[in-house]
Amino acid sequence: MNKVVLMGRLTRDPDVRYSQGENATAVARFTLAVDRRFARRDGDQSQTADFIGCVAFGKTAEFVERYFRQGMRMTMSGRIQTGSYTNRDGQKVYTTDVVAEEVEFAESKNANGGNGGGDNGGFRPAAAPIPSAAADGFMNIPDGIDEELPFS
Repeated sequence: MNKVVLMGRLTRDPDVRYSQGENATAVARFTLAVDRRFARRDGDQSQTADFIGCVAFGKTAEFVERYFRQGMRMTMSGRIQTGSYTNRDGQKVYTTDVVAEEVEFAESKNANGGNGGGDNGGFRPAAAPIPSAAADGFMNIPDGIDEELPFS
């Protein structure tokens, strides 16, 4: 079974591009800084995180582009994918990426402390109104937004 679960912070804003052709597909590339659970035995604490390259496709990529910014904490699950290509110098280059299949917020907007950039922490586009919370603590979703939700 090829299953990966990661939680970390984005090292920079996701880089999103669209494939060419009739059915253009979004491709988001991003790097997660994932904290190591334990320090090294020799006491060296110089690197306590791993920087893991990730890629998302389609609706998942569009969700990442819209709602995630540098410094935000993300939880994702997916799979490891390896590949190779020949660069311009004729050398074969091997790649390893984590392909994101599910992406979620790992902290609330308030816990983010402004790391997401923008006044609203990067959770919503600047033009979109922020729904208010009802007395029961749940947010009211505006009418007509169903087609924009990344899940059904």
